[in-house]
Amino acid sequence: MKNCEKEGNLFQELVEIMERLRRECPWDREQTNLSIKNNLIEEAYELLEAIEENNDKAIIEELGDLLLQVLFHSQIKKDEGSFDINSVMENLKKKLIMRHPHVFGNIDYDKLEGKSHLQKWEKLKEKEKKRSSILDGIPKRMSALQRAYKIQKKMASVGFDWENIEGAWNKLYEELKELRNAKSKKDIEEETGDIFQAMVNLARFYGVNPEDALHKSLDKSEKRFRYIEKKAKEKGKKLEEMSLDEMDRYWEEAKKISL
Repeated sequence: MKNCEKEGNLFQELVEIMERLRRECPWDREQTNLSIKNNLIEEAYELLEAIEENNDKAIIEELGDLLLQVLFHSQIKKDEGSFDINSVMENLKKKLIMRHPHVFGNIDYDKLEGKSHLQKWEKLKEKEKKRSSILDGIPKRMSALQRAYKIQKKMASVGFDWENIEGAWNKLYEELKELRNAKSKKDIEEETGDIFQAMVNLARFYGVNPEDALHKSLDKSEKRFRYIEKKAKEKGKKLEEMSLDEMDRYWEEAKKISL
C-alpha cells in the first residue's frame, strides 16, 4: 500500500503542476488540443526508438513525455469544462475490467468466444463498443503501412484471406502488371496503392511487420548514404561533384562492410 500511496501522491503532484502551468505560463495557457496534437505522435515515435534501442534512461524520459501529453490534453479539457484526468482514468479502469472477465469475473478464459488470444480480445471489444464492423476502431491517421497491416489482419481473422502464400504472391504479380499498363496519373496512383497493399499482405504471410521492415531498410539506406557523404568529404568533394558511378561504388563498399 505504501508504494501505491507514493505513486498516487506523485501523480497528484504532476496534475497540480499541470494546472499551475495552464494558469501561469502564457504559452501553456494558449494551447488547445488541436495545437499540441502532433506532439503525441512525436513523443510516441521517440518512445518507440528508445524501446528498440533498449535504452532504459531514454524509455523513462519518453514515457514521462508521453504522460505529459495525457495530462496536458486532460487539463485543457478540464479548463473547458468538458472532463478531467479522473474521467480518463475511470474510463480506463472500466475498460480494463470489462475486457478481462476471466481476471475480474468468474469466466473461464478458455470459454471466452474466439479461438486465438486476438480473436477473444476482439470479441470482447465488439461487445463493449457495440461495433457494427470488425474494422471499426482502426485510426485513419495511423501510418498507411500499419493501417493496411491491421485491416488485413482483422479481415483474415474471420477467414477473408488467401488459402496459402501463393495467392498473395500471385496478387502482387497481378498488381505489378496493372501498374506497368497504367496510363493516367489517377490509375498509376491507384495501382501503386494496390501494390503496397499486396506487399503488406505478403509480409503478413511471412510473419513480418511491414512498418518494422521498412524502418530497418531505411536505416540501412541512411547508413550507406552517410558512408558516401563521408567518402566525399575525405576527398574534398561536394556530393554534387561526384559521378553516379562513383557514388554507386561507395554504396557497394558500404554494403560489403555490412552498413
